[in-house]
Amino acid sequence: MEPLPIPEKTYTLEEVAKNNTEDSLWVIIDSLIYDVTDFALGHPGGAHVLLQVAGTDATRDFYSMHRHEVLSKYRSMIIGRVHNKTPQIVSRGIGELSTVPYAEPTWLIPAFKSPYYTDSHRKLQKEIRVFVDTILRPEALRIEEAGLYPSQEFFLKTAELGITPMRLGPGKHLLGRKLFGGVKPEEMDYFHELVLNQEMALTHGRACNDGFGGGMVIGLPPVMNFCSNKKLQQEVMDEVLSGRKMIALAITEAFGGSDVINGLRTTAVKSADGTHYVVNGTKKWITNGCFAEYFTTAVKTDKGLSVLLIPRGEGVETTQIKTSYSSAAGTAFVTFDNVKVPVENLLGKENQGIKVILSNFNHERWVMTCAVVRVTRLIIEECLKWTNQRQVFGRPLISQPVIRAKLARMIALNESCQAWLENVTHQMCHMTYAQQSTLLAGPIALLKTFVTRAAHDVADDAVQIWGGRGLTKGGMGRVIESFQRGYKFDAILGGSEEILADLAVRMAVKGGIKSVL
Repeated sequence: MEPLPIPEKTYTLEEVAKNNTEDSLWVIIDSLIYDVTDFALGHPGGAHVLLQVAGTDATRDFYSMHRHEVLSKYRSMIIGRVHNKTPQIVSRGIGELSTVPYAEPTWLIPAFKSPYYTDSHRKLQKEIRVFVDTILRPEALRIEEAGLYPSQEFFLKTAELGITPMRLGPGKHLLGRKLFGGVKPEEMDYFHELVLNQEMALTHGRACNDGFGGGMVIGLPPVMNFCSNKKLQQEVMDEVLSGRKMIALAITEAFGGSDVINGLRTTAVKSADGTHYVVNGTKKWITNGCFAEYFTTAVKTDKGLSVLLIPRGEGVETTQIKTSYSSAAGTAFVTFDNVKVPVENLLGKENQGIKVILSNFNHERWVMTCAVVRVTRLIIEECLKWTNQRQVFGRPLISQPVIRAKLARMIALNESCQAWLENVTHQMCHMTYAQQSTLLAGPIALLKTFVTRAAHDVADDAVQIWGGRGLTKGGMGRVIESFQRGYKFDAILGGSEEILADLAVRMAVKGGIKSVL
């Protein structure tokens, strides 16, 4: 939030104390004096709440009930400040780093060094933080509670700024494009993408993280990498990367879940003349499906699994699925009823679609991991601020050893996750796509499992620290409530924890254990 104005006009405590009636009601919050006389009747808790603190320093009372940014809505009520005093509470300004310990990864702290990040990464971080503070988070807060989808203007804006193509990682699709933060197409690496993923996760709403093009991040790469029809490929890429249309990945089905191959029931039967497929079936839990114009779809063909690019049209229907997080993600149940799809829309080879799907998993899981680690850090920041702010039995909550022990474990888990993530990202930067597929599938699966387990523990401790506020939408604990309601999505989407843990170990011993005791 923008800093609150510090007026030159000053009043003594005695002068403020005289304004303690319905006709003249002043309160002090962090040395600033607010005239809330006209506001009292419209106060959500009623005028009596303000009358209880009328003419007094209500700083402690205010911060036991509200977040600091609430004050920005009432800056016009500031009429002065207490004589010889200035505000002591410092808020993070637009684009600025947090000053709370452990609120930022160590590579952003001046006293710490990192071998992974360059000036280009740091410049990108600064600029994307401003974008998040001024454009992305306000849009997230607008749509989160209302359950709306992101506006078309938002997608057009991210495309215009050059953010959209960068979310797909380094590659040929960047060539000739102007990228955000002054990043050159040929220099972009996975650490640039990590920065984008972690900063753009700070929406304060898990559904919004998916709603802001989560379907594109996993639905467009198969088109980019496996579409043999170059005209179609270029057309779809241009439409999606420009923000004019959205795309979704349609793999999961109600009967399949993580069992993609055996659970697949959506069929694609080739026509007698061989010009098109006729697709019938359903898909479930499809991110961005409600507003997607294209569906990268897994289907059952005559001898195996294939992947088709299916445009929204006749026979394609989507129905919103209400989940634990808000409807901002556009999660959908998709029905394909005798949908005719040209054979040119086949991605990869017929009956060999599993290669298309598996090639996409590593990046999807890594992207999710980036976001989970960063949002978990945000929750720790919220807990650190709250435990210093919250008074219990006449002392700050942080004074309790049991609370410090919880915070210590939360911090240790998150720092471990960030360090492991950066190590894996470093390997990605030095491997070909083929090497990543074979060498990093196991490590990324295990990393995601560890990260989501850490998020589980942090969510549990955070709610215990915040108490009832951690279960209340809106108000002080809204970020905690949103996290504890949505963190489980990452433990399920992209492969459940159990499936990924098993995958990691199976891949580790795939070649056999050669050594003997």
